[in-house]
Amino acid sequence: MRSIWNGAISFGLVSIPIKLVNATESHSISFRQIHIGDGGRVRYRKVCELDGEEVPTAEIGKGYEEADGSIIPITDEDLAQLPIATAKTIEIVSFVPADQIDPLQMDAAYYLAASGATAAKPYTLLREALKRSRKVAIAKYALRGRERLGMLRVVDDVIAMHGLLWPDEIRVPEGVAPEGAVSVREAELDLADALMATLGEVEMDSLRDDYREAVEAMIAAKADGGEPAVAAGPPVEGAGGQVIDLMAALENSVRAAKASRAGAGAPAAEGAEAEVTPIRRKKAAGAAAPKAVGGKKSTASAGGGGGAAGAGAAKKSTAAAAAKKKAAAAAVKKTASAKAAEAKPARGAAKKAVTPRKRSSA
Repeated sequence: MRSIWNGAISFGLVSIPIKLVNATESHSISFRQIHIGDGGRVRYRKVCELDGEEVPTAEIGKGYEEADGSIIPITDEDLAQLPIATAKTIEIVSFVPADQIDPLQMDAAYYLAASGATAAKPYTLLREALKRSRKVAIAKYALRGRERLGMLRVVDDVIAMHGLLWPDEIRVPEGVAPEGAVSVREAELDLADALMATLGEVEMDSLRDDYREAVEAMIAAKADGGEPAVAAGPPVEGAGGQVIDLMAALENSVRAAKASRAGAGAPAAEGAEAEVTPIRRKKAAGAAAPKAVGGKKSTASAGGGGGAAGAGAAKKSTAAAAAKKKAAAAAVKKTASAKAAEAKPARGAAKKAVTPRKRSSA
């Protein structure tokens, strides 16, 4: 890999000659501007505003524009004379735990390669010291005409450096968070946790840029004189101003994630629930459940929908039988009461007939 900067790491009084190598590369597809009418390439030309002439790269320099529009020329010699200690040195200023670095500060990444055999020993010393301390080094360095902040850490057996934005370059997120008080229920958090557990972890190496691959396939098809095959993707629904059922969306997301992982043959995530019961439907089912004879609440079956239907049918049959038995008992009681009422006058008359009259006293 080609180096883009040569210098040294300043580690106290230890100097480590290094080369700076880009650790990342862009695979994005770039397009050229063309004239739609004839397909000709459209190019930019650097033209001087004073004489209207095109200026070659060798004659282009730097200048600082004042508020009134006047330009102050700045030469490379002017910049080289500035007393910057980091012009050719990555100066380590401190060591801090990695979690103290805000990811918002992360910028470009580089590999630091030992430059020459004499650099191998101090390079290895710094690498092993970073490993053992479990910390990262904060450093200052100059690159492309400005002083920058960097973070050194160990990647495998190489020291990597991440460019960092200066703290005052991080904007305060004013007016970004939702306005007003927003409450989240425990049930919603539980479903969100279940969705996170179902999605689980992913091998970063397995992630692919589907859009770039689709663009490459389209370009290849058009280069061969054909028309690209357009795959019908899922419809994109606009969410602007749309009120959604958050619980239903979470439940459906959990089911879709489980189905996707099952189809891909992925193992279930550790700690994930076997099934998520929709909370609102569960409450509705509990409210509609009939009561058994005697006022006792019915117990829910552990089976699925078929078991619940069978239990409901059995309860209805039992209630009907009990009602029929109760009606029969009432009819018997009514008949017995009627017979008793008819027999009561007869018994009274008989009793009156056999009662002897008292004799009157003389």
